[in-house]
Amino acid sequence: MRIIFAGTPDFAAESLKALLQTEHTVCAVYTQPDRPAGRGRKLTPSPVKQIALEHAIPVEQPLNFKSEDSLATLDSYQADLMVVVAYGLLLPQAVLDTPRLGCINVHASLLPRWRGAAPIQRAILAGDTETGVGIMKMEAGLDTGPVLLEKRCPIDNDDTAQVLHDRLATLGAEALVSSLAEIENRLAQARPQDEAHKTYAHKLEKQEALIDWQHTAEQILRQVNAFNPWPVAQTQWQGDTMRIWLAQLADTRQSGQPGEVLTVDKQGIDIACGSGALRITQLQVPGKRAMTVRDFLNANQLKVGEQLG
Repeated sequence: MRIIFAGTPDFAAESLKALLQTEHTVCAVYTQPDRPAGRGRKLTPSPVKQIALEHAIPVEQPLNFKSEDSLATLDSYQADLMVVVAYGLLLPQAVLDTPRLGCINVHASLLPRWRGAAPIQRAILAGDTETGVGIMKMEAGLDTGPVLLEKRCPIDNDDTAQVLHDRLATLGAEALVSSLAEIENRLAQARPQDEAHKTYAHKLEKQEALIDWQHTAEQILRQVNAFNPWPVAQTQWQGDTMRIWLAQLADTRQSGQPGEVLTVDKQGIDIACGSGALRITQLQVPGKRAMTVRDFLNANQLKVGEQLG
């Protein structure tokens, strides 16, 4: 088949790399416009664009598909199928109808659970024990289309959003390649989603990262895991923001007021929660990189009985 690939971040790049290993032809790549990145705020191509350039694939970066020219360009590629992975634009019906077989999407959840922008983080935050990827025939609605293929994987207690992202990116690439075999039959037999079980993975907001130590240790651990690498769970310490990158449930019989420092050693810092305690193992203070508790204690004093938050 002649396939148009539309995607932007690292998650999508894994699917594009897998697609390039198949017998199909990627005739064009659509991706978001270059964005400023790094300290110099230099315009930087997306991970997907970088791969496309390495393979001399034509790259299109429209702001939207509202103009006739953008639709005409899309049509000129005469694609059989469009594969969409974390592209970053809602596609109008005119785009969905352009390829001969329509458009399919690689989505990082078990649909209809966690439709929307942040399915990986929301699954961790909610305490889900399982997630996966779905290959979906795209409709005009947000992640509402029928599912062609699904692959599942567990969510472990120590999985951060980054760790789970990387696992699902690989799984999504595998699922995509599998779905292309007998694609017309798969499209015809795709499973409609059960609307009664839909949930929405709303976009992450920075204020969600603020820890409320009244919550249980389990809830706060999910917050730490879900918000690594962004926006990173945080609390107040001695008037500054302390960002908590990694933590685990503390094995302690001690108790205290929520936010109270219970124990301090080079293995971790135990903090009392509304129920149970959390052990901080990697953190960050202003002007410094993320560091282990051992490195933090080499340069800072934090005492039992101090209050966080």
